[in-house]
Amino acid sequence: MPGHHFKYTILFLLLVHVQVIVFNNVLLGNYLNPQVYVLFILILPVAVKGWLLLLLSFLLGLTIDAFSDSMAIHAASSVFMAFCRPGVIRFVAGRIPVDEPVIPSISQLGGFTIILYSIILIFLHHSLLFFLEIFRTDELMQTLSRILLNSGLTLVFVFLCFALLEGIFQDKRK
Repeated sequence: MPGHHFKYTILFLLLVHVQVIVFNNVLLGNYLNPQVYVLFILILPVAVKGWLLLLLSFLLGLTIDAFSDSMAIHAASSVFMAFCRPGVIRFVAGRIPVDEPVIPSISQLGGFTIILYSIILIFLHHSLLFFLEIFRTDELMQTLSRILLNSGLTLVFVFLCFALLEGIFQDKRK
């Protein structure tokens, strides 16, 4: 288990670094800005305690906010995503026994389930993120298009990362 803590710490730091240095500086048409840091929340083990999931998500979002000068909108969106995560997992994958060390991955849940899981949570995260950012309804269609386009782009990067990280976070004792 200590090896997993190290892997998740490295992933946390790597995703924050890549988000801040690379993706926060990628603006395509003033609309598209992928939020790949959400992969950290998506890839945490299914059995992680609720309080720890919320705390880690808050720290992740707050770290992104600190480097982005975005007044805690990433922290709020990340906590919201983490809060919704257990329900989304039950919705897409059914009941998963708590004693099994399930990590959301293509091999453990299947490609379709991972895509559906990611789509729902990324969409929820981005919806809150962009509505908090604009904080008005007079540009509703523009905000909705930003949510959909950014969710799609983020999903592409997240799914590529899921494929790349497939073997790293799997339990080797099986």
